[in-house]
Formats: sequence, structure tokens, C-alpha cells
Amino acid sequence: MAIQISAVIITHNEERNIARCLESLWGIADEIIVVDSFSTDRTQEICREYKTRFYQRAFDGYSSQKNYGISLAGFPYILSLDADEALTECLKKDLMRVKDQGIHDGYRVRRSANYCGKWIRHGGWYPDIKLRLFDKSKGTWSDHLVHEEVVMAEGSTVELLKGNLLHYSYYSITEHVVQSDRYSTLAAEELYCRGASFELLRMVVKPGFRFIRDYFFRLGFLDGFHGFVIAGITAHAVMIKYAKLHALKKGKTPRTNKRWNSLWRNGL
Repeated sequence: MAIQISAVIITHNEERNIARCLESLWGIADEIIVVDSFSTDRTQEICREYKTRFYQRAFDGYSSQKNYGISLAGFPYILSLDADEALTECLKKDLMRVKDQGIHDGYRVRRSANYCGKWIRHGGWYPDIKLRLFDKSKGTWSDHLVHEEVVMAEGSTVELLKGNLLHYSYYSITEHVVQSDRYSTLAAEELYCRGASFELLRMVVKPGFRFIRDYFFRLGFLDGFHGFVIAGITAHAVMIKYAKLHALKKGKTPRTNKRWNSLWRNGL
């Protein structure tokens, strides 16, 4: 049975990425919905050029923005992309097969990351399998503060697609460091809200374990200099996450939804 697809993208100041993303959806998406958090660059202008359904909404969390986009969709299947992602020709070909057949409830894709101009193939970064195409009646985005994922209804069938989803992750090491700091804040607050306890041993041991796992056991060293940098920044983020959890346990209050807007404007 043939299916129709609504592509859903959330944006904020994505002028350097969004055209590539939208271009890759040509011929695949039956409509493109963009939920923008009041960009101040050319994001809106570019989206209008590609005839998207463009909406603006104050940012109140990644999952919330994406689920809002789903609520606007006019077709039964959702293809959820980030603005810094794009479909390869192989993936587009397989998506056309899915559009003709439509036999599963959800579809996973392999994500390939470009880091500072280099495609990363090891260290746990590839294949970074994500569920990105799904029947909106059976799937929704989880409410995690960070690293949100699509949760499918019990009994749903899921298939892995051919081809890659290209992810232009970071253009510079500085960008990675800054984003890592923001994500560690979100991760710490999620642990805090779940009632997790702070243990000094975890803060001491886990960063080293993460580095060894990603750089040696997951072959991050095969990506050369970039593989070492990625493993190092990731390990540092683990340590900082627990340090921030400790600070929260000492009396600092996690952010409320009212604080999301300013954080997004500052590049979250």
C-alpha cells in the first residue's frame, strides 16, 4: 500500500544547513513542515523559497518541538530530520520503495557524521542507527531533555533502510566543545529530575572508561586526530555531567521551561 510522507524539521539559525536538508527531500516528502524557534538569520527566507509550511514557536524542548510538528502533519507517515542532516541518493531510493509498499510501522536509518570536514566511521559514531520514519499513530518523540528518541507502540514492526543519513555535526572543534557543555547541563538536569544520586566514584571512573571504550574498543583511533578529539571531548562531557549533577544536589534549581527560550537563542 502506497504511503504519503510529511517531513518535519525543527530549526533555529540554520541558514548554513537548511537548504541542503530541504534539497535532499525533493521528490520524497509530500509536504515539509518546519517548526522554527524565531531564527534571526536567513533560515525563514530559505524555507519560504523551498515552499515549506513554516511555523514559529517558542522553544520548550526538543521533543516538544518535534511532537508539535507532528501534530501539524497532514500525512500519516513522519520523516523527522534535523536541519544539519540530508538524505543520500541510496537512502532516497529506498525511501521511494517504502512509499510504494508501506509495509512497516517504522523505519530506521544509518547516520553518518561529518566532523570538521571528515567523515567519522568509528568510535561509536557509525553506524549511528536512528528511527526517523514512522506512522504518527504509532510513534512519538520521548520527553527526554537530551538525546530524545522515537518511541513506538508495542507490537510495531520496524525495518532498517539502505543508505545513509548524512549528519553535518560540527564545523569546528570549538562548536563541539560548546555544544558538549550545553548537553552535559541537560543530561545532569535529567539525572537530577529522575532522582539520581551523585557518586564521586562515577565521576572519576566513567570518563576514563568512556574514552577507552570509544577510542580503543570502538576503534576511534582509526579516525586519526579527529577520533582522538571526539573521544576526549566525550569523556570530558561525562565528567562535567556528574559535576553539574553534584552542583544541583547542593541546592541549584534545574531550569524551568521558561528558561528554554533564552538558552535556545544563545545557541542550544
